[in-house]
Amino acid sequence: MTTLITRDELAAAIEAGAVTVVDALGGEYYARQHLSGALALVLADVDAQAATVLPDRDAPIVTYCSNPACPNSGQVADRLTAIGYTDVRKYREGIQDWVEAGLPTETA
Repeated sequence: MTTLITRDELAAAIEAGAVTVVDALGGEYYARQHLSGALALVLADVDAQAATVLPDRDAPIVTYCSNPACPNSGQVADRLTAIGYTDVRKYREGIQDWVEAGLPTETA
C-alpha cells in the first residue's frame, strides 16, 4: 500500500522543490491541465520510461490522477515501488481536489 500525502503537504513540497510530481492520467488529460511541474507517466509506460524521466530511485515522488475513484495514481505508484523506487507517495484526492482548492495548474 502506497503512503498517502495531503494537499497541504504536497503544496509545501512542490513550493520547496522537494518532490517530483507524476501525473498518472497522461494524454489529453495531462495536456489540458496538470499540477505545476508534473511529469506525465502512465502505467503502460512506467517500465520503459521511468529510468529516463525519474533517474533518481531514492528521490521523493508523488503520483496523482483525477480523484479518489481513479486507480491510475495507485497503479503507477505501486509499479514504481515494485521496480525499485524507494520514496513514492500518492495524492489520492487528485487534480479535482487541487483545482477546487484554487491551487495552480499548467497546460501542455
